[in-house]
Amino acid sequence: MERFERDGLVFDVRDGGPPDGEPVVLLHGWPQDSSAYDRMAPLLHGAGLRTLAPDQRGYSPGARPPGRSPYRLREVADDVVALLDAAGLGSAHVVGHDWGGIVAWALGAWYPERLRTLTALSVPHPGAMARAVLTSDQGLRSAYVAAFQVPALPERLLLAGNGRALRQLLASSGLPDDAAERYVAHMLEPGALSAALAWYRALPFGARDRVGTVTVPTLHVWSTGDVALGRTATEATRDHVTAPYRLEVLDRVPHWIPEVAAERTAELVVAHTRTAA
Repeated sequence: MERFERDGLVFDVRDGGPPDGEPVVLLHGWPQDSSAYDRMAPLLHGAGLRTLAPDQRGYSPGARPPGRSPYRLREVADDVVALLDAAGLGSAHVVGHDWGGIVAWALGAWYPERLRTLTALSVPHPGAMARAVLTSDQGLRSAYVAAFQVPALPERLLLAGNGRALRQLLASSGLPDDAAERYVAHMLEPGALSAALAWYRALPFGARDRVGTVTVPTLHVWSTGDVALGRTATEATRDHVTAPYRLEVLDRVPHWIPEVAAERTAELVVAHTRTAA
């Protein structure tokens, strides 16, 4: 499977591993793409799992609708349901990092029948996150979200000098240089960064997209070196899951868990998928 369509949008997909293996959907965040899982995916394949890693809405060149509202959480979550339908899958394991983790939380609350297990890398449950913004240093950590709401200026600043500022931002947060170069090159494509930032800019349209209680087996992986996401929301996340839940903390690992801690994360995901057998 190389692509799928939804409402006239065309999404690119990396489909790997044994075709008859347990399916695992891998969802990337900002400003990544499906290559975020290049180190993890072969390890999952070696364990007999099939992986489907889409370039999500705004990241696939054929799926960059204009405006902000097309990037509401409900829309990007429904893109994953469309992927499952196109692949002929009634359900799958879902792993999401960063924004992909938020999508995974939404799927676990809205479409539990389509998930065998849920793995959220880095990001806590949105309900826990919202509370932590008001009660901890999470508000300061998340200040960039407000900055991204400004039209056009973030693109101008981040892409100046062939993406120099974006490259420096990613490197300073612990992303390996090769991955930073890859993601910056992708964001330099016409319209790509604006489409990626539209996920943030759509937040004011998401009042009805509340993510409730998750009822599927959940693994939450958080790292102490994450400058964007603190411990308060991480520890409160268990209150938003009624199914079996496990928190795994990676010491001194930065935000970029799939790229930096691929081996350990793959081990955790493989073990988690087997709990649903």
